[in-house]
Amino acid sequence: MKKHGILNSHISKVLSDLGHTDYIVVADAGLPIPEGVTKIDLALKWGVPSFQDVVDVIAADMVIEKVTLAEEMKQENDEALQYIIRTFTKEESENSQTTAQTAAIEFCSHEQFKELTRHAKVVIRTGEAKPFANCILQAGVYFG
Repeated sequence: MKKHGILNSHISKVLSDLGHTDYIVVADAGLPIPEGVTKIDLALKWGVPSFQDVVDVIAADMVIEKVTLAEEMKQENDEALQYIIRTFTKEESENSQTTAQTAAIEFCSHEQFKELTRHAKVVIRTGEAKPFANCILQAGVYFG
């Protein structure tokens, strides 16, 4: 039995298999999953697990060089946007004393976001019920 890291065997395997620039999607309960893309469904009930809970656990176990968000998040879900900024920008991470890493944060339209999900290694569906609580996490490289 694992002592550290992600216990979910499906997520753990996906993260272990990622190469540089591969990406995964962490999605709210409503994001459509493209045909042919593997879905790991963690949703238990509305809000459980939350988008933030899942991103926190994945960010602690994955080298992330870029986060892609829908532009619509800026208008529709400031809470999730501020969370992503705090988690993936160095200045905020140092102040909050988290183990977060820095990553570039990019935006695209929600339609473009959904198109990008077609090329994801996996979509991890949370129970999040707030709008545009979705992100694409692109793998970086870890050299020890």
